Amino acid sequence: MIYLELFLTFLQIGAFSFGGGYGMISLIREKVLMYGWLTEEEMLNMIAVAESTPGPIAVNMATFIGSSQGGFFGAFLATLGVVLPSFSIILIIAALIRNLLKYAGVKAFLGGIRPCIIGLILATAITMLMSTAIGFSGIGDTLAIDLNGIIIFVLLTVISIVARLMLKKKPSPILMIVISAGLGMLMYSL
Repeated sequence: MIYLELFLTFLQIGAFSFGGGYGMISLIREKVLMYGWLTEEEMLNMIAVAESTPGPIAVNMATFIGSSQGGFFGAFLATLGVVLPSFSIILIIAALIRNLLKYAGVKAFLGGIRPCIIGLILATAITMLMSTAIGFSGIGDTLAIDLNGIIIFVLLTVISIVARLMLKKKPSPILMIVISAGLGMLMYSL
């Protein structure tokens, strides 16, 4: 039964999420917590791992969550479920419709979807920040401020700003991940 649930859940996520992996995070989080597959903390750790490993974040998350719930076949079915809708849509678009973006209806659809995607990504980022930094995940929760997490966040923000001002370019995401991992190992092992 878990295999069918994993496949159908990630099929639904893949079919109704727009904006790539980051747009899917809020829906994945909602479903995973609803089914009790992971706790909020495990979900945040899963996002961090999925972000720092090669490949699309949504595929990595589906694979990791599927593996945690159903082993190899769970990972396979969750991954298949999340990629199948996009693969099918892209295949159909590539095969049947050329110059799709010249149609006003398609432009209007994409113009309406864009603000929703930005809102979903922003809401997920704020929720993750509040949960990680101050331990807030819902009304009535007691706050547990994570000073180490806040310090790491502030340091990374300062590094990013300084790099942009002095080097006139954004810092490498790989470098930022390595720095944050090092800071995490240093600060959380104390």
